[in-house]
Amino acid sequence: MKKNNIAIIGASGYSGEELIRILLRHPYCNIRAVTSRSYKGRAIGEVFPRFAESELTFTEPDVNVIAEQADIAVLALPHGVAADFAVPLLEAGVRVIDISADFRLKDAAVYEQYYSREHPAPELLDEAVYGLPERYRIDIKPARLVACPGCYPTSVLLPLLPLLVAGMINPQNIIANSLSGVTGAGRKTELPFLFAECNESMRPYAVTSHRHLPEIEQELSASSGSGKAQINFIPHLIPVNRGIHSTIVTELKNDCKAADIGRTFKKAYEQEPFVRLLGSSGLADTKHITYTNINEIGYAYDGRTERLILSSAIDNLTKGAAGQAVQCMNIMMGVEETSGLC
Repeated sequence: MKKNNIAIIGASGYSGEELIRILLRHPYCNIRAVTSRSYKGRAIGEVFPRFAESELTFTEPDVNVIAEQADIAVLALPHGVAADFAVPLLEAGVRVIDISADFRLKDAAVYEQYYSREHPAPELLDEAVYGLPERYRIDIKPARLVACPGCYPTSVLLPLLPLLVAGMINPQNIIANSLSGVTGAGRKTELPFLFAECNESMRPYAVTSHRHLPEIEQELSASSGSGKAQINFIPHLIPVNRGIHSTIVTELKNDCKAADIGRTFKKAYEQEPFVRLLGSSGLADTKHITYTNINEIGYAYDGRTERLILSSAIDNLTKGAAGQAVQCMNIMMGVEETSGLC
Protein backbone atom coordinates (compact mmCIF):
# COMPACT_ATOMS: atom_id res chain seq x y z
CA MET A 1 0.00 0.00 0.00
CA LYS A 2 1.20 3.52 -0.82
CA LYS A 3 2.56 5.32 2.20
CA ASN A 4 1.04 8.62 3.31
CA ASN A 5 3.26 11.65 3.82
CA ILE A 6 2.91 13.13 7.29
CA ALA A 7 3.94 16.49 8.75
CA ILE A 8 4.20 17.02 12.51
CA ILE A 9 3.84 20.72 13.28
CA GLY A 10 5.12 21.64 16.72
CA ALA A 11 7.16 18.49 17.06
CA SER A 12 9.45 19.50 19.90
CA GLY A 13 6.98 19.07 22.78
CA TYR A 14 6.18 15.87 24.62
CA SER A 15 3.27 15.01 22.31
CA GLY A 16 5.41 15.83 19.27
CA GLU A 17 8.16 13.55 20.53
CA GLU A 18 5.61 10.78 21.06
CA LEU A 19 4.29 11.26 17.52
CA ILE A 20 7.81 10.90 16.15
CA ARG A 21 8.33 7.74 18.21
CA ILE A 22 5.17 6.14 16.86
CA LEU A 23 5.37 7.30 13.25
CA LEU A 24 9.03 6.37 12.71
CA ARG A 25 7.97 2.72 12.94
CA HIS A 26 4.58 3.10 11.22
CA PRO A 27 4.29 0.83 8.17
CA TYR A 28 2.05 3.20 6.19
CA CYS A 29 3.56 6.61 6.96
CA ASN A 30 6.54 8.66 5.89
CA ILE A 31 7.41 11.61 8.14
CA ARG A 32 8.16 14.36 5.65
CA ALA A 33 8.37 17.33 8.01
CA VAL A 34 8.91 17.95 11.73
CA THR A 35 8.67 21.62 12.61
CA SER A 36 9.94 23.68 15.52
CA ARG A 37 10.83 27.34 15.59
CA SER A 38 13.06 26.78 18.64
CA TYR A 39 15.07 23.95 17.08
CA LYS A 40 14.93 24.69 13.35
CA GLY A 41 18.01 23.39 11.53
CA ARG A 42 18.87 20.88 14.27
CA ALA A 43 18.66 17.10 13.82
CA ILE A 44 15.87 15.51 15.85
CA GLY A 45 18.48 13.12 17.29
CA GLU A 46 20.30 16.11 18.75
CA VAL A 47 17.18 17.30 20.58
CA PHE A 48 15.83 13.80 21.32
CA PRO A 49 18.82 11.42 21.46
CA ARG A 50 16.54 8.36 21.29
CA PHE A 51 16.12 9.21 17.59
CA ALA A 52 19.85 9.51 16.87
CA GLU A 53 19.62 7.17 13.85
CA SER A 54 16.96 9.29 12.13
CA GLU A 55 17.97 11.73 9.40
CA LEU A 56 15.04 14.06 10.11
CA THR A 57 15.79 17.71 10.87
CA PHE A 58 13.55 20.30 12.51
CA THR A 59 12.37 22.95 10.07
CA GLU A 60 10.54 26.28 10.20
CA PRO A 61 6.74 25.75 10.11
CA ASP A 62 6.08 27.11 6.62
CA VAL A 63 2.50 26.33 5.51
CA ASN A 64 3.30 26.50 1.79
CA VAL A 65 6.17 24.05 2.10
CA ILE A 66 4.18 21.70 4.32
CA ALA A 67 1.24 21.75 1.89
CA GLU A 68 3.56 20.49 -0.87
CA GLN A 69 5.04 17.76 1.33
CA ALA A 70 2.17 16.31 3.33
CA ASP A 71 -1.08 14.43 2.83
CA ILE A 72 -1.91 14.74 6.53
CA ALA A 73 -0.64 17.30 9.04
CA VAL A 74 -0.77 16.70 12.79
CA LEU A 75 -0.85 19.90 14.83
CA ALA A 76 0.88 19.55 18.19
CA LEU A 77 0.60 23.26 18.96
CA PRO A 78 -0.85 25.47 21.72
CA HIS A 79 -4.51 26.45 21.47
CA GLY A 80 -5.03 29.51 19.32
CA VAL A 81 -1.89 28.81 17.31
CA ALA A 82 -3.20 25.53 15.89
CA ALA A 83 -6.09 27.20 14.05
CA ASP A 84 -3.66 29.57 12.32
CA PHE A 85 -2.15 26.53 10.60
CA ALA A 86 -5.31 24.48 10.19
CA VAL A 87 -7.11 27.03 8.03
CA PRO A 88 -4.51 27.45 5.25
CA LEU A 89 -3.58 23.75 5.29
CA LEU A 90 -7.21 22.74 4.76
CA GLU A 91 -7.50 25.29 1.96
CA ALA A 92 -4.44 23.67 0.36
CA GLY A 93 -6.07 20.23 0.47
CA VAL A 94 -4.12 18.82 3.42
CA ARG A 95 -6.12 16.82 5.94
CA VAL A 96 -5.56 18.01 9.52
CA ILE A 97 -5.50 16.25 12.87
CA ASP A 98 -5.37 18.76 15.72
CA ILE A 99 -4.12 17.70 19.16
CA SER A 100 -4.83 21.13 20.64
CA ALA A 101 -8.17 22.38 21.95
CA ASP A 102 -9.03 24.69 19.05
CA PHE A 103 -11.70 22.51 17.41
CA ARG A 104 -12.97 20.29 20.23
CA LEU A 105 -15.75 22.59 21.41
CA LYS A 106 -18.75 23.15 19.14
CA ASP A 107 -19.71 26.48 20.72
CA ALA A 108 -17.35 29.40 20.03
CA ALA A 109 -18.75 31.30 23.04
CA VAL A 110 -17.80 28.43 25.37
CA TYR A 111 -14.31 28.39 23.84
CA GLU A 112 -13.99 32.11 24.53
CA GLN A 113 -15.20 31.63 28.13
CA TYR A 114 -12.66 28.93 28.97
CA TYR A 115 -9.71 29.98 26.80
CA SER A 116 -10.07 33.77 27.28
CA ARG A 117 -9.91 34.62 23.58
CA GLU A 118 -12.19 34.69 20.59
CA HIS A 119 -12.20 31.53 18.55
CA PRO A 120 -9.79 32.01 15.62
CA ALA A 121 -11.80 29.94 13.10
CA PRO A 122 -15.43 29.49 14.24
CA GLU A 123 -16.50 28.62 10.70
CA LEU A 124 -14.75 25.24 11.06
CA LEU A 125 -16.37 24.13 14.32
CA ASP A 126 -19.32 22.41 12.68
CA GLU A 127 -17.05 20.52 10.30
CA ALA A 128 -14.50 19.34 12.86
CA VAL A 129 -15.01 15.73 13.96
CA TYR A 130 -14.30 14.86 17.59
CA GLY A 131 -11.48 12.34 17.35
CA LEU A 132 -12.63 9.65 19.77
CA PRO A 133 -12.60 6.57 17.50
CA GLU A 134 -14.64 4.38 19.83
CA ARG A 135 -17.50 6.88 19.47
CA TYR A 136 -17.04 8.63 16.11
CA ARG A 137 -15.19 6.13 13.91
CA ILE A 138 -17.60 6.46 10.98
CA ASP A 139 -17.33 10.26 10.98
CA ILE A 140 -13.55 10.26 11.32
CA LYS A 141 -12.93 8.21 8.17
CA PRO A 142 -13.92 10.88 5.58
CA ALA A 143 -13.05 13.91 7.73
CA ARG A 144 -10.84 16.76 6.60
CA LEU A 145 -10.42 18.06 10.15
CA VAL A 146 -10.23 15.89 13.27
CA ALA A 147 -10.08 17.40 16.76
CA CYS A 148 -8.40 14.93 19.08
CA PRO A 149 -9.87 14.81 22.60
CA GLY A 150 -7.91 16.01 25.58
CA CYS A 151 -6.14 13.46 27.75
CA TYR A 152 -8.37 13.96 30.79
CA PRO A 153 -11.59 13.80 28.73
CA THR A 154 -10.49 10.55 27.09
CA SER A 155 -9.99 8.92 30.49
CA VAL A 156 -13.40 10.13 31.69
CA LEU A 157 -15.51 9.71 28.55
CA LEU A 158 -14.65 6.16 27.55
CA PRO A 159 -15.91 4.57 30.78
CA LEU A 160 -19.01 6.79 30.97
CA LEU A 161 -20.31 6.93 27.39
CA PRO A 162 -21.63 3.34 27.10
CA LEU A 163 -23.52 3.71 30.37
CA LEU A 164 -25.07 7.01 29.26
CA VAL A 165 -26.02 5.66 25.83
CA ALA A 166 -27.71 2.71 27.56
CA GLY A 167 -29.56 5.10 29.90
CA MET A 168 -28.10 3.42 32.98
CA ILE A 169 -26.70 6.35 34.93
CA ASN A 170 -27.80 9.76 36.11
CA PRO A 171 -26.08 12.35 33.84
CA GLN A 172 -26.47 15.14 36.38
CA ASN A 173 -24.62 13.60 39.30
CA ILE A 174 -21.11 12.54 38.21
CA ILE A 175 -17.85 13.14 40.05
CA ALA A 176 -14.51 12.48 38.37
CA ASN A 177 -11.27 12.64 40.34
CA SER A 178 -8.42 12.52 37.81
CA LEU A 179 -4.69 12.28 38.52
CA SER A 180 -2.15 13.16 35.84
CA GLY A 181 1.58 12.85 35.40
CA VAL A 182 3.68 15.99 34.94
CA THR A 183 4.06 15.61 31.17
CA GLY A 184 0.40 16.57 30.93
CA ALA A 185 1.46 20.16 31.57
CA GLY A 186 3.70 20.21 28.49
CA ARG A 187 7.44 20.56 27.98
CA LYS A 188 8.16 23.80 29.77
CA THR A 189 10.24 25.12 32.64
CA GLU A 190 7.69 26.69 34.97
CA LEU A 191 8.09 26.67 38.74
CA PRO A 192 5.12 24.41 39.63
CA PHE A 193 6.48 21.66 37.35
CA LEU A 194 10.10 21.58 38.49
CA PHE A 195 11.20 18.32 40.13
CA ALA A 196 11.60 19.81 43.59
CA GLU A 197 8.09 21.27 43.42
CA CYS A 198 6.33 18.14 42.06
CA ASN A 199 8.21 15.37 43.82
CA GLU A 200 6.67 14.15 47.10
CA SER A 201 3.58 16.22 46.26
CA MET A 202 0.03 15.55 45.11
CA ARG A 203 -2.29 18.48 44.66
CA PRO A 204 -5.61 19.36 43.00
CA TYR A 205 -5.96 22.38 40.74
CA ALA A 206 -8.65 24.17 38.70
CA VAL A 207 -11.30 22.17 40.55
CA THR A 208 -14.25 24.25 39.27
CA SER A 209 -12.99 25.69 35.99
CA HIS A 210 -10.59 23.34 34.22
CA ARG A 211 -10.53 23.88 30.45
CA HIS A 212 -11.39 20.24 29.81
CA LEU A 213 -14.66 20.52 31.76
CA PRO A 214 -16.85 21.89 28.92
CA GLU A 215 -15.39 19.33 26.52
CA ILE A 216 -16.33 16.49 28.85
CA GLU A 217 -19.84 17.85 29.44
CA GLN A 218 -20.36 18.47 25.72
CA GLU A 219 -19.65 14.84 24.84
CA LEU A 220 -21.52 13.38 27.81
CA SER A 221 -24.57 15.49 26.94
CA ALA A 222 -24.43 14.35 23.31
CA SER A 223 -24.65 10.74 24.49
CA SER A 224 -27.28 11.25 27.15
CA GLY A 225 -30.91 10.73 26.28
CA SER A 226 -32.08 12.68 29.31
CA GLY A 227 -30.73 16.19 28.96
CA LYS A 228 -27.53 18.04 29.69
CA ALA A 229 -24.87 16.22 31.65
CA GLN A 230 -23.14 17.91 34.58
CA ILE A 231 -19.94 16.76 36.23
CA ASN A 232 -17.61 17.75 39.02
CA PHE A 233 -14.21 17.33 37.41
CA ILE A 234 -11.35 17.45 39.93
CA PRO A 235 -7.88 17.18 38.34
CA HIS A 236 -4.70 16.51 40.34
CA LEU A 237 -1.00 16.73 39.55
CA ILE A 238 0.98 13.72 40.77
CA PRO A 239 4.75 13.07 40.74
CA VAL A 240 4.99 10.62 37.83
CA ASN A 241 6.15 11.31 34.29
CA ARG A 242 3.18 9.98 32.36
CA GLY A 243 -0.20 8.39 32.89
CA ILE A 244 -3.69 9.42 34.01
CA HIS A 245 -5.99 7.63 36.39
CA SER A 246 -9.62 8.73 36.74
CA THR A 247 -11.87 7.50 39.54
CA ILE A 248 -15.45 8.32 38.58
CA VAL A 249 -18.41 8.08 40.94
CA THR A 250 -21.93 7.99 39.54
CA GLU A 251 -25.42 6.63 40.27
CA LEU A 252 -27.30 3.85 38.53
CA LYS A 253 -30.86 4.77 37.63
CA ASN A 254 -33.58 3.04 39.62
CA ASP A 255 -34.47 0.48 36.98
CA CYS A 256 -30.84 -0.55 36.31
CA LYS A 257 -29.05 -3.39 38.03
CA ALA A 258 -25.39 -3.79 38.89
CA ALA A 259 -25.31 -7.04 36.90
CA ASP A 260 -26.03 -5.06 33.70
CA ILE A 261 -22.83 -3.01 33.94
CA GLY A 262 -20.46 -5.67 32.68
CA ARG A 263 -22.79 -6.63 29.83
CA THR A 264 -23.04 -2.99 28.75
CA PHE A 265 -19.27 -2.54 28.66
CA LYS A 266 -18.79 -5.82 26.82
CA LYS A 267 -21.33 -4.86 24.16
CA ALA A 268 -19.68 -1.46 23.65
CA TYR A 269 -16.01 -2.43 23.77
CA GLU A 270 -15.57 -6.16 23.23
CA GLN A 271 -14.29 -5.56 19.68
CA GLU A 272 -12.32 -2.38 20.47
CA PRO A 273 -8.56 -2.99 20.14
CA PHE A 274 -7.56 -0.26 22.59
CA VAL A 275 -10.03 -0.76 25.43
CA ARG A 276 -9.09 -3.34 28.06
CA LEU A 277 -12.04 -4.32 30.24
CA LEU A 278 -11.20 -5.51 33.74
CA GLY A 279 -14.78 -6.10 34.82
CA SER A 280 -15.84 -5.93 38.44
CA SER A 281 -12.81 -7.93 39.55
CA GLY A 282 -10.09 -5.37 38.82
CA LEU A 283 -9.25 -1.68 38.95
CA ALA A 284 -7.11 0.19 36.44
CA ASP A 285 -3.41 0.90 36.99
CA THR A 286 -1.30 3.36 35.00
CA LYS A 287 1.66 0.97 35.32
CA HIS A 288 -0.11 -1.38 32.91
CA ILE A 289 -0.77 1.12 30.10
CA THR A 290 2.19 3.51 29.81
CA TYR A 291 3.65 3.68 26.29
CA THR A 292 0.50 2.01 24.93
CA ASN A 293 -2.68 3.31 23.31
CA ILE A 294 -4.85 1.31 25.71
CA ASN A 295 -7.58 2.56 28.03
CA GLU A 296 -7.92 0.16 30.94
CA ILE A 297 -11.37 0.20 32.57
CA GLY A 298 -12.55 -1.51 35.74
CA TYR A 299 -15.44 -0.87 38.09
CA ALA A 300 -16.98 -1.67 41.46
CA TYR A 301 -20.56 -1.30 42.61
CA ASP A 302 -21.01 -0.15 46.20
CA GLY A 303 -24.31 -1.63 47.36
CA ARG A 304 -24.12 0.29 50.63
CA THR A 305 -24.25 3.71 48.94
CA GLU A 306 -25.81 2.44 45.68
CA ARG A 307 -23.08 4.14 43.67
CA LEU A 308 -21.01 2.90 40.78
CA ILE A 309 -17.25 3.53 40.96
CA LEU A 310 -15.41 3.47 37.63
CA SER A 311 -11.63 3.14 37.36
CA SER A 312 -9.95 4.30 34.14
CA ALA A 313 -6.26 4.58 33.18
CA ILE A 314 -4.56 5.87 30.02
CA ASP A 315 -1.15 7.16 29.01
CA ASN A 316 -1.71 10.89 28.63
CA LEU A 317 0.85 11.15 25.81
CA THR A 318 -0.36 8.11 23.86
CA LYS A 319 -4.10 7.39 24.10
CA GLY A 320 -4.44 10.91 25.50
CA ALA A 321 -2.65 12.61 22.60
CA ALA A 322 -0.26 11.17 19.99
CA GLY A 323 -1.53 7.59 19.94
CA GLN A 324 -5.13 8.72 19.59
CA ALA A 325 -4.06 11.00 16.72
CA VAL A 326 -2.41 8.05 14.98
CA GLN A 327 -5.46 5.87 15.62
CA CYS A 328 -7.58 8.54 13.90
CA MET A 329 -4.98 8.81 11.14
CA ASN A 330 -5.17 5.08 10.49
CA ILE A 331 -8.95 5.32 10.12
CA MET A 332 -8.61 8.29 7.76
CA MET A 333 -6.01 6.43 5.64
CA GLY A 334 -8.13 3.28 5.50
CA VAL A 335 -5.47 1.04 7.01
CA GLU A 336 -5.67 -1.32 9.97
CA GLU A 337 -6.57 0.79 13.00
CA THR A 338 -3.84 -0.73 15.15
CA SER A 339 -1.04 0.05 12.66
CA GLY A 340 2.02 1.42 14.46
CA LEU A 341 0.28 1.21 17.83
CA CYS A 342 0.28 -1.18 20.76
